[in-house]
Amino acid sequence: MNITRRLLLKLSPLLVWRAPDLHAAKSKPEALFLGQGTMSGEVTDATALLQTRLTLAAQLDADGDLPGAAGVACFEWSTHPDFRDVQRTPFQPAADKHDFIVRAELSGLKPNTTYHYRASYGATEATAQAGSSCSFKTLAGGGIDTPVRFIVGSCMNYNKFLHGKKGKAGGPLTATEEDKRLGYPSFESMLKLRPDFFVGTGDIVYYDNPLRVAETVPQLRQCWHEQFRFPRMIEFFRSVPAYWSKDDHDFRYNESDNLTDKLPLPKTGIDMFREQLPMLAADSEKPTYRTHRVSKALQIWLTEGRDYRSPNEMPDGPGKSLWGAEQREWLKTTLKASDAKWKILISPTPMVGPDDLKKIDNHADLSGFRHEADAFFVWLKENKIDNLKLICGDRHWQYHSIHPSGLEEFACGALNDENSRMGVAPGDKKGSDPQALIKQKYTSPTPNGGFLQITAGEELNFEHFDSRGKRLYRAVR
Repeated sequence: MNITRRLLLKLSPLLVWRAPDLHAAKSKPEALFLGQGTMSGEVTDATALLQTRLTLAAQLDADGDLPGAAGVACFEWSTHPDFRDVQRTPFQPAADKHDFIVRAELSGLKPNTTYHYRASYGATEATAQAGSSCSFKTLAGGGIDTPVRFIVGSCMNYNKFLHGKKGKAGGPLTATEEDKRLGYPSFESMLKLRPDFFVGTGDIVYYDNPLRVAETVPQLRQCWHEQFRFPRMIEFFRSVPAYWSKDDHDFRYNESDNLTDKLPLPKTGIDMFREQLPMLAADSEKPTYRTHRVSKALQIWLTEGRDYRSPNEMPDGPGKSLWGAEQREWLKTTLKASDAKWKILISPTPMVGPDDLKKIDNHADLSGFRHEADAFFVWLKENKIDNLKLICGDRHWQYHSIHPSGLEEFACGALNDENSRMGVAPGDKKGSDPQALIKQKYTSPTPNGGFLQITAGEELNFEHFDSRGKRLYRAVR
């Protein structure tokens, strides 16, 4: 008996020594995981999109990626948490073409109803196993008068969060080692508030950072893999459906438009965003600007700020547009048609601000797309579009500003502290409102990450929170 075997038998009488079965090791199928969880998106009063991704592991590999795995998956869903009367979508392949993502659309749903769902996945249909139970609630729609609570967040910078100053973090470095393992504290704080849904309004990932610049499709995909594998995010999106819009960093790079052949190219950025998030049915060519009647009292609009824009450096004037003519006319038409008490336009970038004087890529910027914004504000007044409020992402501080026309804008700020900064005040000569025409009811007194919660019912409430869940400001309308 060799020494190793004698030691093992001595240490554990229950241990039985067996030579490895090489044939069995080769034939055993690889374990499959849902390393980025399962989520729902673009929920209406009758439909919803469900999504998951098959992976080879539940943790990042040595290269910091979460490789996908070939297999099949479908979704089971029911109005009962024990999945009585379960229904099932057809199995679909998880294939490299779509980054091993499987997405399905449910239809014929009842409004204002909670649905339970789970992925069923495996190497084959015969070996499929059930994943974790998840849930979403359909929108009430225009026929049901019920209060609605939702949250808007933006600008979660992975490298600043994990690597601090090495990742060029400008805000306070508050992430603990536990946070870096579990993910952004904002998601834990938001989950405690039990929102009906979440709106991610741009910069969901950052392709450009001094630590790592993503240009190719595999590099871009890795940014999504590393971001959405955090346990706090997986847990949040298990029960909170989401709506998504992109900005510059999750399109191409900082302040990017559709010019230049710098990588990633515009089409690559557009296709990647559609691939990674449950906004549209797979391979849909629909535009990503849209509106949802959330309840009898509330309707929201989500605009597209990158796909149709004129060049940033084009002189401002009637011919320059951030939205493009078709989207702008759609926005006007749908706003005029709405009879909702509360109307909220959620834009990836600000329309009121103030912003930095040097910037040129949004509606608030003096050398940006100010003409289109001003013309839109005049149109709102002429057409008596009442009770419209603006929410924006992009700016890394929270604020409540009032345009000279009376239109109010709320900035949600950056989701993580490390990506936050102090804001630009009205009257600042280095800002976009040097004459102090904008009234500012609130701005972050110190750099902090966080989010914006909106409650719409008889009243319309806006509440700014920091990343740990402390309420900083409240406005009631």
